[in-house]
Amino acid sequence: MNINATLFGQVIWFALFIWFVMKVVWPYFQRIIAERQKTIADGLAAAERGRQELESAGQRAQDSLAEARSRAAEVIALAEKRAAEIVEEAKNAAKAEGERLIAGAKAEVEQQATRAKEQLREHVAALAVAGAGKILRREVDAKAHAELLAQLKQEL
Repeated sequence: MNINATLFGQVIWFALFIWFVMKVVWPYFQRIIAERQKTIADGLAAAERGRQELESAGQRAQDSLAEARSRAAEVIALAEKRAAEIVEEAKNAAKAEGERLIAGAKAEVEQQATRAKEQLREHVAALAVAGAGKILRREVDAKAHAELLAQLKQEL
């Protein structure tokens, strides 16, 4: 065997192998590599979009939270204001009711005082008649002296 012929044969077979790989196998690998690159690029783009959407969602969540806090503060302020109004209304109603009760009580006291004075006048008139009757040692006719008793009541 001749080394030159063997070497020359190996070069030819190697050249044929390279040509076969370039024509048959290499396009298949290039298509697979291109698909893989496209898949990776799509994945990276999707990851970037996801990251941006996550940041956007985080910002929207922060905005919503700030808005909710401000609304909660407004609701609390309105509730406190309404509570103060209710307390003030209750105070005014209680004051009005108290004044009404005081006025009623004063009217009742005046009415009772008037009744007591009237009863006292009648009692004093009766005592005066009884006293006059004892002084005169005779009975005084109340019907005959009604005008005198009425005048006496007015004076008392």
